[in-house]
Amino acid sequence: MELLEAARDVRARAYAPYSKFKVGAAVRSTTGAVYVGCNVENVAYPEGTCAEAGAIAAMIAAGDSAIAEVAVIADSPAPVPPCGGCRQKLAEFAQGDVKVVMATTAGKVLETTVADLLPGAFGADHMAGTAK
Repeated sequence: MELLEAARDVRARAYAPYSKFKVGAAVRSTTGAVYVGCNVENVAYPEGTCAEAGAIAAMIAAGDSAIAEVAVIADSPAPVPPCGGCRQKLAEFAQGDVKVVMATTAGKVLETTVADLLPGAFGADHMAGTAK
């Protein structure tokens, strides 16, 4: 799978000197372009960035705005799902039926959808009428 390979490749460049937990992510936009991101840690842990957020930021910076597919890979015993914040970010830019492939570097794979990752997602439509 091309998308998973893109996530695997970028994972090698992750900056995780503290946790040693490197993660790579790739998103395919609805235009077919592939964007990648890796986690970047900071000594002040909450100030780091997730791989998924990096891939989404690259997509937005390139002018794309919608995700068609997601892949995430980490060196862990089981496939690692995106964190809660990244689940919300994915829900912002992807339809609920968009496939999310989570994998380990050892080859274990789990597939789900954005809706299954975040069944109670909220979005801009919930904010209607609040702007002044």
